[in-house]
Amino acid sequence: MSINRRSLMTTLAATPLLAAVGATALRGTPAQAATDTFASNTALYTDPTVVEGVDYGRRSRRHQRDDLSLTTSTDLIRTTVIAPHGGGIEGGTSELCLAIAGYHPADLAPTPATGPVHDFWMLEGLRPTGNSDLHVTSTHCDDVTARSLCAGSLNVLSLHGCTATQAGLESGAQAVLVGGLNATFRQYLMEEFATAGIRAVTASGEEEIAGISPDNICNRSLTGMGAQLEITTDLRTALFAPGKNTRADRAANTLPLFWSFTTAVRTAIGRLEATQVVR
Repeated sequence: MSINRRSLMTTLAATPLLAAVGATALRGTPAQAATDTFASNTALYTDPTVVEGVDYGRRSRRHQRDDLSLTTSTDLIRTTVIAPHGGGIEGGTSELCLAIAGYHPADLAPTPATGPVHDFWMLEGLRPTGNSDLHVTSTHCDDVTARSLCAGSLNVLSLHGCTATQAGLESGAQAVLVGGLNATFRQYLMEEFATAGIRAVTASGEEEIAGISPDNICNRSLTGMGAQLEITTDLRTALFAPGKNTRADRAANTLPLFWSFTTAVRTAIGRLEATQVVR
């Protein structure tokens, strides 16, 4: 896919920032998902009973790019990795988000040291219990930083956790469901998971699992499409040492399967980015 840099910048310039990161305000308050306590991230952040740094935290990184030379151009950020339900909400997704973005989850050291690294954003539940109350469905994610990062990227990968039952699979299934609107991205992910020996299934059915709504945060990229991974509880548990699958312990106790999963996803991203020639 060839992308014209000037056309891309013109599109961005013609779109007010408010439209990119504050679409919820323009469309009205989203209907609250039946299983969610909060109708949006904004509703979560403005609730006086919920405290940032105590109940939840946010982490992100936007890598600096400048284009000051008259003779050369700086490459664009192509991919953003996000975990909208990290920490204690959907365990393991924060650690995967960091690793896929190119940072070791234990100390944030570039891993591998040669890169590449990607932009990332995550919201993490910090409570000892009851973190599921902090879940905001992906079509209602209106975090300004998340929206801005996604709107400035050609590709978005969103990481989620689900149960085998939610995935429509047998009890105890270790699998990842691959969804989102970017068919090429989905194909590459499926192929790389197969190569890694990780069970991958094409997501279907309801939007929360399939990630097919244009309003889903994974599809709020420059191209209007992205990919979403729903990882079953049993597969996420298998990524970490026995007895260490807790928010405090996961980052320093990853198993080889964790890095096989990470490598598969990073390889798929690399394949996708290689097709995106920006002129």
